[in-house]
Amino acid sequence: MPRSTNSVASRARRKKIMKQARGYFGRRKNVWTVAKNAVEKAGVYAYTGRKQKKRNFRALWIQRINAASRLHGMSYSKFMGEVAKNDIKLNRKVLADLAMNHPDAFKAVADSLKK
Repeated sequence: MPRSTNSVASRARRKKIMKQARGYFGRRKNVWTVAKNAVEKAGVYAYTGRKQKKRNFRALWIQRINAASRLHGMSYSKFMGEVAKNDIKLNRKVLADLAMNHPDAFKAVADSLKK
């Protein structure tokens, strides 16, 4: 019995990868094997980048909270310790937003911790 291939599905798979490689430089955009490797590597970088973005934002929030809490006479670790101890349900993202955009609200939170 002769060997059968599904060239329709193969062509569709290749077209999908080549479409993703559009805009790449040099042979990465139009040579199948090079484009396939480039798209796979791009996917790895994209996956890693999504994880790093979370880390970077958390670090930014911590820096902003630290700067604002030091204006009110506390270090970051003391401030967050008091937040946890006083059962204040504000996460770092919200506290950093208060520190940057609503300093009066952040001052109220800091003052409530000093009691």
